[in-house]
Order: sequence, then structure tokens, then C-alpha cells
Amino acid sequence: MVLITGANGFLGRHLCAEMYQQGWRVKAATRSVDPLIAGAEPVMVGSIDGGINWADALSGVDAVVHLAARVHVIRDDATNPLAEFRAVNVGGTLNLARQAVKAGVRRFLFLSSIGVNGHATQGVPFDESSEPAPHSEYSVSKYEAEQGLQEIAAKSVMEIIIIRAPLVYGPSAPGNFAKLINFTSKSYPLPLGAIRNRRSFVSTYNLLDFIVTCLDHPAAANQTFLVSDGEDLSTTELLRRLAAALNVPTRLLPVPQKLLEAGFKIVGKSVLAQRLCGSLQVDITKARTMLDWNPPVSVDEGLRITAEHFLRGRG
Repeated sequence: MVLITGANGFLGRHLCAEMYQQGWRVKAATRSVDPLIAGAEPVMVGSIDGGINWADALSGVDAVVHLAARVHVIRDDATNPLAEFRAVNVGGTLNLARQAVKAGVRRFLFLSSIGVNGHATQGVPFDESSEPAPHSEYSVSKYEAEQGLQEIAAKSVMEIIIIRAPLVYGPSAPGNFAKLINFTSKSYPLPLGAIRNRRSFVSTYNLLDFIVTCLDHPAAANQTFLVSDGEDLSTTELLRRLAAALNVPTRLLPVPQKLLEAGFKIVGKSVLAQRLCGSLQVDITKARTMLDWNPPVSVDEGLRITAEHFLRGRG
């Protein structure tokens, strides 16, 4: 049996459904009973922090997939944003892991972020040997959780697996990808037709397949992996392929990248400029060689399925 935290989130719902279809018994940890997670046994845990008693949720559980995290932008009046991230992403994670050890859980899989490695690459993709350089309160908290989990693994028989993922896209994806697909569907003119960066992404289908692989593969024990679709795109290429999947025309104006970046800086949007113009590449050689894993779904197929879901919802 597997316990999935954050089960009513974007990725959690997909994982619960996938694992149930594959024959796993699934416990779905949520803030409230959610009958929409078909096939899973719901477990109410409330807001995740360092004080939750997980005994009932962990009863009979062989593996834990910990997806729950504080990921949203902290309100502007927060006096200590890092402390708020740490309460959930560090305290909540390590509390669950320690109780999982006591409950006899075999494997604990933690979904981390490529932000632990940094916010940009300069020609050389990140891999598992890259020096961590977390760049935000969120990624700092994820890195601290990773370190705490590795200490727990060193003192117990429970196997820890850490997965660092770049931007995840798929049906009902929230955040930046939701904005991107909405803008693209309306064929708005965008000054993004001459960007030559390289960025890694991962579809829900590939990420879920990798998670399930890690839960079963003997070689995955106590390892950290980077995961992606295995094909890097520029922002311009992504928009063109997404438009093709949506069957809409693209109106991408070929504004020189340096001019675009300067414009973003003038209006105080340097972070957005980095996301649109900067590179962030992931090398998945370790996953390919150690686990004999290859992304089962191509970028174009992932975008097609995502676009079809978006269009059905809009219709």
C-alpha cells in the first residue's frame, strides 16, 4: 500500500489514479475527505506541519510519496517567508519521515525541485553532481528537507528517494503553465519569436511513470534523481508547439532577446525575463542508465494531450 500526500493537488490526483489503475492500494492524504479521488482511501490530515500524528495514515503502508508542499507565493506582509516555507516543507516532511520509519515504511519518495540546483544553466545542464544553489525561500526549504531526509536514511533502514523536477505540465496544470496555455489559445501577439534559450520540462505522464519506477526499482534506493522529458526547448519553440497542439495560429514577434530582456528589467520584471529568456537544462543520464528509464511520452504528445484537455474544458 502507498500513502500519497497532497493527493488532491494537480499531480496528486493524477498519481492516485495511475497507481490505482496499476493495482496499488492507495491512501490519499488530504486536508479534507475528497470523494473525487476514485479508488483511493481518503485520509484527513489537515494542514501539514511538524505536529501532525500520522499513525493512522501510515498503518499498513509500505511506501510514501510525499507531494504536499507549500509552493504558492507568500503574502506580501509575511514577516518571515522562509520560516513559513520551512514549517511545511522541512518540518512537515521530516515529521512524516520519522513517523514513517517507526511505522516500518520501506520507501519514502520526496518530490523536490530543480530550484535546489539553481535558477539557470549556462551551457552545461544540471545533473545530480551539480553543486546545490537554491535561489528562493521555496527552494531553500526543499534543499533543507532533502538534507534532513538523508540524515534519517543514514540512521534507519527506510530507503529515501529524492526527485528534482523542472516545470511540470499536463491537464489542469496550475501556475505559469496555465497562464501560458491560456495566452497561446487566444493567439495574442507576443514579443517572443526570437528567443534562443534551452529549457527542460516534464509532463505529468513522464513524471508519474518515473515515480512509479522509483518505488519498485532496487537501484533507486537512497538516490537523488533529476527528471525531464528528455528534450529541451526554447521558449519560442514551446509556444509554437503548444499553438500547434491547440490548432491556433502563432503571432510571435521576433523582438531581439537582448532588447526584450532590457525592457523587462526597466519595468521591474527581471524574474519573468529569466523564466522566458534564460536557460534551465536538466541531464537525465543517471535515470536512463541506473534505472533503465526513458520518458515514455514525447514532448509533442504530452502537449497534445494537455491541449485536448484544455479545449474540452473551455468548450
